[in-house]
Amino acid sequence: MSSAYVDSSCVVAIAFEEPGFADLVQYLESYDELFSSALLEAELRAALVREGVASDAQMLHAISWVLPQRLLSTEITRVLAAGYLRGADLWHLACALFLAQTPRDLDFATVDRRQEKVARALGFGIGL
Repeated sequence: MSSAYVDSSCVVAIAFEEPGFADLVQYLESYDELFSSALLEAELRAALVREGVASDAQMLHAISWVLPQRLLSTEITRVLAAGYLRGADLWHLACALFLAQTPRDLDFATVDRRQEKVARALGFGIGL
């Protein structure tokens, strides 16, 4: 079973039909299961409102939500040791580590190059 953690940057790129979005959709559809933090919903809906785009955010229904019931201090420390990221990008990678203690067992989908670099350093597969 193939799984990927999806960063908000992917879903926002699809929602706004940014260049390459069709390939991104095809890439995400190749996985058996997609995961993300509930932060993705807030980031997507904020971007849609900011740009005045009406959407029912239907793509959110294809995602299984990672909802940690504890602080992610260990995971956050691990991410920051691999490279500096701002809060939301850091949180997404920390949630992916929470989900898969062994990063090679999970792909990380992002179109953010800085975040991709840190995800690679942590050992996540990057298929984009």
